[in-house]
Order: sequence, then C-alpha cells, then structure tokens
Amino acid sequence: MVEKHKALSGIAQGDQWTTWTVQKALPLWARAGYDRKRHLYHERLTFDAAPIEMPDLRVMVQARQIATFCRAALDGVFDASHDALACLSEVQGRYWRSDDQPGWVFALGPDGRPSKTTRDLYAHAFILFAYAWAYRLSGDRKLIEVVNETISEIENIFQAPGGGFWDAVPAPDNIRRQNPHMHLLEAYLVLFEVTEDQFYMEKAQQLITLAREKFISSGSGMLLEFFDTDWTPCKALGHNSVEPGHLFEWSWLLGEATRLNPEENDHEGMCSTVERLFAAGVQYGILNGLVCDSITDRGTMAQMSTRIWPQTELMRLLMCRKKMSVKNPLNRQEDDLLFSVTKKFFAEYAPETLQGGWIDRRAADGTITVDHMPASSLYHIYGSAREFFRPTGRL
Repeated sequence: MVEKHKALSGIAQGDQWTTWTVQKALPLWARAGYDRKRHLYHERLTFDAAPIEMPDLRVMVQARQIATFCRAALDGVFDASHDALACLSEVQGRYWRSDDQPGWVFALGPDGRPSKTTRDLYAHAFILFAYAWAYRLSGDRKLIEVVNETISEIENIFQAPGGGFWDAVPAPDNIRRQNPHMHLLEAYLVLFEVTEDQFYMEKAQQLITLAREKFISSGSGMLLEFFDTDWTPCKALGHNSVEPGHLFEWSWLLGEATRLNPEENDHEGMCSTVERLFAAGVQYGILNGLVCDSITDRGTMAQMSTRIWPQTELMRLLMCRKKMSVKNPLNRQEDDLLFSVTKKFFAEYAPETLQGGWIDRRAADGTITVDHMPASSLYHIYGSAREFFRPTGRL
C-alpha cells in the first residue's frame, strides 16, 4: 500500500511539473520576459512579473532563453519558437563581431550597442548551445556555419597552455575554472546529437579527458572549482571549493556522453566517475533536504545557503536515473530523495503565488535573499522539467 501510494504521488508530481511548466512558467517568460520591440529577452522580472531595466543585456541570458524555447517547441509542449528564432537573428547581428573583433561581445547597453566587449568562454559555450537547438528546430544549415566559425574563434581567442581554455579575454585574474568548460562540453554533446558529426564528439572527448585528469582531484575524488594556471588546485587538500550542484551536473553530462558514445574506450571508468560524483553530492551536499551552495573537497559544509539551480540539477539527474533503470528501479533512498526535493522545490522555490516565477536564492535559515526573478534560471528549470514529461530516447 505504501509503495502504491508513493507511485501515485510520483505521477502527481509529474503532472504538477507539466502543469506548472507549460501553463505558467513558459507563458510568463515568453510574454512578460520578452521585449518585442528589441526582439531580446529581459534579464530580470520583479516578483509581480514586471521587467527590470538593466544596464547590460548579457549574451549568455539571450542564448539560454533561445535554447529553452526551441527545446520546448521541439518537445511539443509550448511553441514560442518564432520569437526565439527572431531573437537569435537579433543576437547574431548585435553581439557577434559587433566591435569589429572576432567572437561575441559579452553584453549590450540600453542603446543596443556593445557595453562590455570582454570575450567570455561561458557565454560562447551558450551561444553554441543555443545554435544547436535552433538548428535542430529549423534545419537551417547556416546556423551550423556560425557554430563552426565560433568554434574556430573560441580556439583562437581562449586557448591556454596545459589544456583547456582561459575563462575570459582579457583575463580578470590568474584563476582557471571548470565551469565554462562544463558548459562547452554540454554544447558539444548537443551539437553531436543534432548533427551526428563526429567532429563535435571529438571536441567533447577532449574536455572529458581534461575533466577526469585535472578537474577531479586524485586526492579526494571531488570535482573542484578553481585552479592555478597549470591546473593544480588553488588550495591545499581540504580547503578547495566544491559545488554539489556541479557534482550532479557533471554526473549527468558524463552520463550523456556515455549514452551518446557507447564505444568510448573507458566505458567502465566513465560509469564509475558518474556514480562517484553523484554519490559525493548526495552524501555531502544535501542539508535539510536541499542542495547547499558549497562544500569543501573533504565534504565539509562550507555554504549552507541554497539556490534554485542545484535543486533542478539533482532532480534532472534523479529523473534520468529513474528512466534509465526501468529493469533495475531506483533504490528506495533515491526514490525518496526525488520525491522530497521535488516537493520542496514547489513549496520553497516555485510557490503558487508567483504564477510561473521563482525564488532564486535563500539563506541557510530559509530567508529569501533576492528581490527579483532572474531569467537565466529558466535554462536549469526547463532542463529538469522536461525529464518529467519527456519520453526516454528523445532529444
């Protein structure tokens, strides 16, 4: 009787995700979140869903929104793809080489001109991600031409000694970070899946090798955030920052790489890494049923505050594990965790009062620490939501 009740509750949660995402969140951000005069997405909304004017419109936010609405159209749940593709055209015209230099400028000002011309690897990764999904939706080969030119620019602009890339040019500091490489890997995996071109998988494999050799500490087995210029950890063992949300995100990404490239030589090693990252995140990174912001590489809690995106990364990973384990169902603990974190998500981060909006950050005691809703979170949220209503085996 208990198991039957839980199964029915899980179905109800799936229905809750579908209703909230399709009837509330996507319409809110496609309408209030889209500036039809400029054909660009707003960076932020108030809790009353009013646009907040910002001094900079980041290309990363535009790319995330474009990708999300292309995916929703492809999933057949909500079609605002006309606006997304119109935004893509506007973005290409305004951000790409708009200061007469290679690459994509970081941000535009209110006048539509470049306000920050830094070349940012994280932002370039999301441009590739957006173009991949737009290509999947439209079939326009010109988009792949832009992708390939952008990849050449990435390698010319950001290439760093010792493998991998600089975070930004001009560099803000001498620290190297795993995070932009993670999103570059994500983009290459999607590009491979939508084109079946081995070129993108080869790029992805280079980043996977870098991650397994450099990002994941041989001493702790944890995936670290910050490194010196030669990819050595910035601090001594036990003092390095680890983000549980990224443990879950990397576990999911490496699982995707294994799914897309099952002939990869070290299949067993990859699967072991996937499981190890997931287990570390669950063991050390969850406090009071929520994924915390930061731990150390020895598993000590460092920041007990929480954000919305790590919760979505855990839910996506758990849901994927659930769907991939039809013959070997999730163990009781994982099933309970999926149920509880989903319940907390709707209670604490996406309350009914916000009608498709969300609370992005809370302090350790649960206090809300933001006064707005950032558009950038929709990428994470939809990535999780679609796993609740998307059949296994589809993009």
